[in-house]
Amino acid sequence: MDVILLERVEKLGAIGDVVTVKDGFARNFLLPRKKALRANEANRKVFEANRSRIESDNASRRGDAEKEAEGFKDAKVTLIRQASNTGQLYGSVAVRDLIESLAADGHKVVRSAIVLDKPIKAIGVYDVKVTLHPEVVVTVKVNVARSPEEAEMQASGVDVMKQMFERDDAGFTEDYDPNAEPGATAEVQVEQPTEG
Repeated sequence: MDVILLERVEKLGAIGDVVTVKDGFARNFLLPRKKALRANEANRKVFEANRSRIESDNASRRGDAEKEAEGFKDAKVTLIRQASNTGQLYGSVAVRDLIESLAADGHKVVRSAIVLDKPIKAIGVYDVKVTLHPEVVVTVKVNVARSPEEAEMQASGVDVMKQMFERDDAGFTEDYDPNAEPGATAEVQVEQPTEG
């Protein structure tokens, strides 16, 4: 289906572009959300008549989003979650968790603005994109840790999981005696009587 874009859509085009998309994408996403019009002669005339108003509305929304983006400069979110010894979370970090944390920091964000490329299922520091406007995208650092102390270490650049496994490798090792009886430990060796 051919559609006329009413706003910039990522990976499709800019305002006024006539693009061909799959019918379902147009019917279920672009048309209901007023991001596009069907590309027929009547809609082309309507778009051309309103083009200047559509572009000025877009420019004002972009300006508001750019002002809001200034507040997101160096935005960081710290989430304390339970995790296994290997760093895997019991569950995952959802978009709802990010919205609540950003709201606590004074940033009002709608659910559709947060772009999670893949689910967050392990502790660590992640970059999450927040789309304030189709042309204004900011990045928020999300620090997922098991404790506030661990979050501080991760924020300073320490790989907590790597450090923990290095500590395990340097742990206790038991002396080994190749002549010992099977099952005997190094400190419980029986003295053999000497014949003399």
